[in-house]
Amino acid sequence: MIHAAITGWGKCLPPAVLTNADLATFLDTDDEWIVSRTGMKERRISHVPLGELARVAASRALACAGVAPEALDLIIVGSTVGDELAPNMASGLQHRLGATRAASMDLNTACTSFLYGLSTATALIRTGVLETALVVGGEVPSPFMDWEDRNTAVLFGDGCGAVVVRATDREEGLLAERLGCAADARGALDIRGVGARFANLGIPYGHTHWIFEGQEIFKRAVLEMTRAGEEALAKRGLSIGDVDLVVPHQANQRIIDAVGRRLGASPERTMLTVHKYANMSAATVPVALVEALEEGRVKPGAWLLLPAFGAGLTWCAHLVKWGERTTPLGSSDAELPPCDRTALEIVNELRARRARHAAAARPQLDAVQALLGA
Repeated sequence: MIHAAITGWGKCLPPAVLTNADLATFLDTDDEWIVSRTGMKERRISHVPLGELARVAASRALACAGVAPEALDLIIVGSTVGDELAPNMASGLQHRLGATRAASMDLNTACTSFLYGLSTATALIRTGVLETALVVGGEVPSPFMDWEDRNTAVLFGDGCGAVVVRATDREEGLLAERLGCAADARGALDIRGVGARFANLGIPYGHTHWIFEGQEIFKRAVLEMTRAGEEALAKRGLSIGDVDLVVPHQANQRIIDAVGRRLGASPERTMLTVHKYANMSAATVPVALVEALEEGRVKPGAWLLLPAFGAGLTWCAHLVKWGERTTPLGSSDAELPPCDRTALEIVNELRARRARHAAAARPQLDAVQALLGA
């Protein structure tokens, strides 16, 4: 039987760090308020588009796997708000890497996009359609944030992670998963201002109004991530005691803790990055996986459980059996362009731009808010 092993991994975090103290310079908040509700202390803000983060993360993953870009059969870029709609982001990454043989596709299931992409690549390998795939999960939400909204501005950060998946006859890689969507609650997380329905109303692209129903999202996230994890384990006849490390979506410390309690996973067996990167949406799981490997927390033959949820409200859990290798075969010299601004300076520029756009489009914005009932 053909399986799909994860043989390469890489990440790219922009260097500019936005702390809770930085946020307190323009929001009515402080470090204690943010940490007590989310577990977040800081997050990264990108000075470049997502495509640049994806190029670096992908180059590092390919070097780690010892795979040349020309050997790729498929590139999947999972993201909520990419750099472009047409052409897609994956084709841009293919061009940057020189992966001339690769098919290229974007995938958007919000925060679960990387894991849905891993399912897609694995299924295509198992059925013999292709042999080698690159799966990327990345987000740069900072240009689309409503930075004046304390309830959402503190939650998100920028980043990117990637893995290389290759055909193997060994029983490893993604061996069970459960995918789902609680569409009846999709309105609990609604980014208004990005998409054709808003463009026709005259809203400047990227001028967003976030609907974020925290209690509903918390309830659904805990319920569905727990259920997905239990069902993925059941498919292999395993229990949480068989899992060596849980690598969850890093949306909120409280959600991670609640899911861990319900699953029966101890904090010692749970990988955390939410305190230093916040919620990077589609990037949280691949970045956390890379850091778990870097810290020596993934051993040869380990069982990993990767639960997640996102807008939609999509949810999933993936059960991965790790292979024998936990160190890179090679390294890449790919780097981001230098950043000459602090994260706070970048954010304040975004805030000023948003204010200018809002002033120019105020009649349309007021009409849309009335029409949508927000």
